[in-house]
Amino acid sequence: MASKAIKRRPISAETDTTGEKQMDTALSDPVTEPLLGNTPQEEKSKTYEPITRSGFWDGTAQECLRWTHLLAAFVAQSARNIVNVLSEFGYLLARLFGCSSASKSSQNGQTLPVNLSPLQEERLRLLRQRIDVPYDCSSVKHQDALKELWKLAYPNRQLPPLKSDLWKEMGWQNSDPSTDFRAAGFMSLENLIYFARNYPDSFHRLLHKADGKRAEWEYPFAVGGVNISYMLVQMLDLQSGA
Repeated sequence: MASKAIKRRPISAETDTTGEKQMDTALSDPVTEPLLGNTPQEEKSKTYEPITRSGFWDGTAQECLRWTHLLAAFVAQSARNIVNVLSEFGYLLARLFGCSSASKSSQNGQTLPVNLSPLQEERLRLLRQRIDVPYDCSSVKHQDALKELWKLAYPNRQLPPLKSDLWKEMGWQNSDPSTDFRAAGFMSLENLIYFARNYPDSFHRLLHKADGKRAEWEYPFAVGGVNISYMLVQMLDLQSGA
């Protein structure tokens, strides 16, 4: 029996190459294909989202800028109103105390001086002379005035020495009250005495802090009175000499 030789079909190089190309093409399609697809609707949404966010934030920024501008305008207008009120208040005080140097700004920017009578001019001159008098701890007159203030403040208590810690109860900063008159001089002591003589009820309510709730940190009454005298002198411009 004749044996038949089984021959294998030769594979040409061209055929092999074509098969590899087909395999590469078949394999490359699933690899390069997007996992979730790439539809036109999806591309449209991708390009649309950044534009939407940008427009939203631009609108918010414009709204914030608008409110900031309105707030700044409100603050500026409020500040101008406060300055005008204080200016009017100072002018009224100047007219009340007869201050010739006080002036009121008119609408056209000019200043209107206050016309004083001869009697008011003389009172103003004497007032400016009192401002220039400092408190002298060696003066008997000044010492007696300080003692009188104590008697008006505490009529049922014994008068302490001129240097004592008991003076702190009235509201002086230390045991020697004479050191607290540097700002307003002897006139501030005279003003406290005038207040105690003519308005004793109000004087004692403020001295003993009878109204309101007591706090741990409270204003010193006597020093507060000296500072009020100093502030009035500055507000009325009494030291200008004009």
